[in-house]
Amino acid sequence: MKKILTLVVLLAMTAVSVQAQIDFGVKGGFNLTNMSVSKDVLAPSNQVGFFIGPTAKMTIPIVGLGVDAAALFDQRSVEVEGMDEKVKKSSLQVPVNLRYTIGLSSLASIYFFAGPQFGFSLGTKDFENKGVEWTNSGADLSGNIGAGVMVLKHVQASLNYNFALGKTGEFEVLNEAGEWLGKNGKKTSGRMNAWQLSVAYFF
Repeated sequence: MKKILTLVVLLAMTAVSVQAQIDFGVKGGFNLTNMSVSKDVLAPSNQVGFFIGPTAKMTIPIVGLGVDAAALFDQRSVEVEGMDEKVKKSSLQVPVNLRYTIGLSSLASIYFFAGPQFGFSLGTKDFENKGVEWTNSGADLSGNIGAGVMVLKHVQASLNYNFALGKTGEFEVLNEAGEWLGKNGKKTSGRMNAWQLSVAYFF
């Protein structure tokens, strides 16, 4: 009985691997970044950034399920109260999303996706500006949820929300700025959340 079950599982896995379609492409887009911090310490505002890099997706046509992943150079920036210089973070972002596709016709389909995203800082320097000090996290974890459309089996457009699951970095208001802001010596973690609009082309 065990041998029969093992054979069935192996045959099922073989069938899925044969049916699954893997496509490679390039992806790019824009971030509308918002820094989530304690409003008692600092007041950030939205800023636009960008991302670009290779991507791949695997789809099982019969059930509409699939997985996509990418390796993206990502740059985000935020303006913060009391600083002349924007807070910037350059990183390698690796999203891995589970996706579900609904075919509308032979020309187009829509899909929904969600999954984790792993970030690794690319040498973005910590800095101090007007007494406000920013320290980047070396690595960070975030999540994605969104939807998109695929046209002609090659062009993909999507909109998603990327939300931090841990701190992106940490602010400290130093003495000279603390006297001006009335927030002397306070610390707060910063979380960079972003709306992301992207376009991908699969070869």
